Amino acid sequence: MDALGIVVMAAGKGTRLKSSRPKVLHAVGGKLLLQHVIDAALQLVPASAMQVVIGHQADLVREAMANTGVHFVLQAQQLGTGHALQCVKQAYLAAGAIPPENLIVLSGDVPLIRPETIDRLWQTHTRESAAMTILTAVPENPSGYGRVLRKSPSSAEVRAIVEQKSLTPEQLAHPDQLREINSGIYAFRTETLFRSLDALTNTNSAGEFYLTDVAALLTEAGERVVAVAADSVDEVLGANTIAEMMHLDAALRRATADRLMAAGVTIFRPDTVVIDSTVAVGPDTVLEPYVQLLGNTRIGSHCRVRSYSTLENSTVGDGVLIRNGCILDSAEVAANAVLGPYAHLRPQSRIGEGAHVGNFVETKKAVLGAGSKANHLSYLGDAEIGAGVNIGAGVITCNYDGANKHVTRVGDRSFIGSDSTLVAPLSVEPDSYVAAGSCITENVPSGALALGRSRQVNKPGWAQRLKAKQKEAKA
Repeated sequence: MDALGIVVMAAGKGTRLKSSRPKVLHAVGGKLLLQHVIDAALQLVPASAMQVVIGHQADLVREAMANTGVHFVLQAQQLGTGHALQCVKQAYLAAGAIPPENLIVLSGDVPLIRPETIDRLWQTHTRESAAMTILTAVPENPSGYGRVLRKSPSSAEVRAIVEQKSLTPEQLAHPDQLREINSGIYAFRTETLFRSLDALTNTNSAGEFYLTDVAALLTEAGERVVAVAADSVDEVLGANTIAEMMHLDAALRRATADRLMAAGVTIFRPDTVVIDSTVAVGPDTVLEPYVQLLGNTRIGSHCRVRSYSTLENSTVGDGVLIRNGCILDSAEVAANAVLGPYAHLRPQSRIGEGAHVGNFVETKKAVLGAGSKANHLSYLGDAEIGAGVNIGAGVITCNYDGANKHVTRVGDRSFIGSDSTLVAPLSVEPDSYVAAGSCITENVPSGALALGRSRQVNKPGWAQRLKAKQKEAKA
């Protein structure tokens, strides 16, 4: 029998969000609520020891979390938290599996929960030899939450959990004396929990089975029920409205910015940046105001990202300068490159060491070799460009024929003149030149000069004759 398993409650609808999506599939800090909780739990147990209870739009939740490897338990009817654990019990029985000796129950909509706090709950549970351990918090205003009553102020043991609506007039009159709230996160001795679940009733206004009632059942049976307080109230609070969710989002993003600054990253105006919790940035990098770093973006050391740039799922090497307003989406940038301003690197763009991608240059599925430059107003799509290449202003790789995409290859040290169009499939061999204003449709040999212009014709006096005709027509 394993010592510990984890159950994550993720079956609810979240009606107060006024959203068509399941509550746990909303995102804060760049990651789904449920993913935050699962990632924290995975620091303590393997995915095989985790049960996620799903119900509302279960298929969507299952699909979103499929890559985590956790087990799913269907709560077809959402009849309360106690009923959710009854479904978990039935799932173990149906599978003929032996449940773990202890279960920790987490809420899928509490994204700020830390692995350290879950571990402290677990350690307290085992140290106190408890049948049930409740994670609590002490907010400034406990209104609306169930209160935890300890046997004495210094005791770890719990006398009762009292819901807000059940508080006495005397208790309501002295809220400062009763501020410890139930977070809805628990540890249980599994055998004792499963036995107590059979005794739950739904004789309440909602007709639901409440897990909080287990505390009263265990206390009446003489079992040990204890509590341990979390360090932070935000860590255990969920979100019932979009506004509350954005409060959590701000807290997560500020914590991410603080973590990066503590590791040597300079962030000007950290209240203005948007940095997902999954982002990594090296020391001595500078982030200017209004930068967005999203997804699995990785930035090296000694970089500078100027204002209004957005990087998503991109990798940036050391010493890179990203000027204002650049957009990087699933791109790779090697060390000491210079981007922008207003460059757009689309997926599968790879920019080589020391390369330059300048004003209003767009790349897509393109490789730009070390030291190569495309500084002005170009589109490079499905292109393999070697090292030391100069791409002039307004150069376009014509990669699409209306049905298929084709590749343009430009060899090392080549020079592509301004306003040239390279019609793929095409190969420009190393050390070649393409004259400005050319339309190139045939391969260019190494060391050659390619010209693809129409012949210029000058007609002397043509403008004067035109003006005379125009004057005559008006007469």
